Amino acid sequence: MNPSQPLQPNAAAENFLNLIRKSRRGSFKVYIGLAAGVGKTYRMLSDAHALLQQGVDVLVGYVVTHGRTETEAKLVGLSVVPRKKIYYKGRELEEIDLDAILARHPEVVIIDELAHTNVAGSRNEKRYQDVEELLNAGISVISAVNIQHLESLNNIVEQAVGIEITERIPDSVLKMADEVVNIDLTADELTDRLRAGKIYAAEKVEQALANFFQKDNLLKLRELALREVANQVERKIDSEVRLPQKKQIERLLVAVSTNREAAEKLIRTASRLADRLDADWYAVYVETPDESPDKINLADQRHLINNFKLATEQGASVQKLKGGDVAAELVRFAKEKQISKIIVGRPNPSFFATLFGGDMLKNLLGATRDLDIDIEIIA
Repeated sequence: MNPSQPLQPNAAAENFLNLIRKSRRGSFKVYIGLAAGVGKTYRMLSDAHALLQQGVDVLVGYVVTHGRTETEAKLVGLSVVPRKKIYYKGRELEEIDLDAILARHPEVVIIDELAHTNVAGSRNEKRYQDVEELLNAGISVISAVNIQHLESLNNIVEQAVGIEITERIPDSVLKMADEVVNIDLTADELTDRLRAGKIYAAEKVEQALANFFQKDNLLKLRELALREVANQVERKIDSEVRLPQKKQIERLLVAVSTNREAAEKLIRTASRLADRLDADWYAVYVETPDESPDKINLADQRHLINNFKLATEQGASVQKLKGGDVAAELVRFAKEKQISKIIVGRPNPSFFATLFGGDMLKNLLGATRDLDIDIEIIA
């Protein structure tokens, strides 16, 4: 089946229903799109109606219709939990009422905008954490996210479309999903919907076309969405359909530092590579005498902590080593953990002076010359 051509709503709902009844933990279905307006919320609500017709207890926990008439019409006949009102900095804001959903305990709940950051004071910082709590309580969830919000794609998306995406979800959230379905539209179809007023109000259309909804941007995002869903389908086939076979175990190591931008890019690259290879991976920092806690400044300490947090969220095991020779420590650890590939950044004077200092890459290449370890240098 082509992942860009999902099952029709009734068949898809029946398939998801079978998943629900197989597990005590809630099942998780995610719709992915290349941008706002492709129809993710509409499809979720269509699923809700199809499940309702089959006698499933379905609740709408949170959806945003953006005033779209077709989407609002889909809410008719569905049970909607009132949103929780939170006062923050003199404003009344609305969030998911997580406690109300848990108390009601439906079989399935619809939760939109998976990458959303909750208002300060909410129980969880991010909406995907609300979803995890619902799944762990045995409630199945149907949710949606746009491809640009996937953490490991952050640098790729920013470079491709020139826009920084601040709200992101760890790739591990998508890996939790039992089903990942791409809602696919061509760039022309999406811009036609935009011009017809089906995505944003009329006064916002020209601005959107001149910025995020440029055709080149949409083509790049569509390609990323198609590839990601294809990867998810292949992973599912590998784990559930293909006969188990002995394969070489891959283990990756990415060398991180206090350099925020460089380390973040390396971590995201390693995450995607580990995902493709189905490999375990480590994010390793070597603390040299010059970077001991009493010598490193607070900003660098904060960057290091954030890099560790990002790596952990992306599925890495984080390790902090100590030593004066960074290359030697990395190779010692690599041999101990049977690492097959070490990932480092491309050297340039300012980068490597900050990241490792001296001839670190030269030393690393020399130390691994007779070992079965590949060195991958990332731009």
